[in-house]
Amino acid sequence: MDTTKHKMTSQFAKDVHEGLSAPQKFLSSRYFYDATGDKIFQQIMAMPEYYLTKCEFEIFNQQKDQILSAINPGSKFNLVELGAGDGYKTKILLEHFLKQEANFEYFPVDISGDVLMTLKTDLNDRFPQLKVTNLNYEYFEALERLNELDDSPKVILFLGSNIGNFTPERAQSFFEKLNKVMRPGDKLLSGIDLKKDPHTILEAYNDPTGITRSFNLNLLKRMNRELGANFVIEDWDHFPTYDPFTGECRSYLMSCKKQDVTIEATGHTYSFRDSEPVHMEISRKYRLDEIEDLAGKTGFEVSQHFTDSRDYFVDSLWNKV
Repeated sequence: MDTTKHKMTSQFAKDVHEGLSAPQKFLSSRYFYDATGDKIFQQIMAMPEYYLTKCEFEIFNQQKDQILSAINPGSKFNLVELGAGDGYKTKILLEHFLKQEANFEYFPVDISGDVLMTLKTDLNDRFPQLKVTNLNYEYFEALERLNELDDSPKVILFLGSNIGNFTPERAQSFFEKLNKVMRPGDKLLSGIDLKKDPHTILEAYNDPTGITRSFNLNLLKRMNRELGANFVIEDWDHFPTYDPFTGECRSYLMSCKKQDVTIEATGHTYSFRDSEPVHMEISRKYRLDEIEDLAGKTGFEVSQHFTDSRDYFVDSLWNKV
């Protein structure tokens, strides 16, 4: 194919080309979440095997008083949520904080403007007294803009074990950058999945009904639809692994045969060997001492750990040093 006649017009196409041109092929998990992917992920969260959402929901439900006491500076503060999504769990805290007459404003941050508008509409209906300001930016740009708008202390929420999607190097870099845009007195509440029985972890990413499999394969369908790819979905399978030493759960799509796939938006054809893996996602688990070490390396100190009843998950509150 004459690549000079084709231009990669979207970031999606550029990222796909980068991943499928690499010696060890990969695709970015950020593209899981189209309209169909969102619906499938809702099904994943409802699975009995997928404990993460349920654990954080339990923490917020049962420890909302303690969380408010730990984060409330006694004056007005801004509650900033990175990657707010639909705010499913956060609404527990918002409702409780309002009932306790905490003096705060809510700033949801997301790269999807549609998601933010849907969330704001829902919050306006449920909590008309809550002041909500959407920040439709990347995380660090959103925080820098908020610093220019308001100098109230910030409580930053980074929930749902999102940090688990980073390699250790990226996690450290992320928290270092976050620390630099935070001010003295700001706090960070991070949801982090904990190391536990490997079978429990692996089942959350390899359920017997195949929902997680369909979630991964949906990215190929999205590429077919949006990028003009010609993936044959039946020629691919889902393969997850878990390493109890590193705490890394990794998901792959496996080519079931030798095949070529052409993607119109990139102007390239990509060759796959029989049983060749394409790395899709990493979900890293931590011990509490590893969390404390990460906090210390990146300019924070741990104020308090909030864990669920089974010690499967933690919402860890950090102070900027």
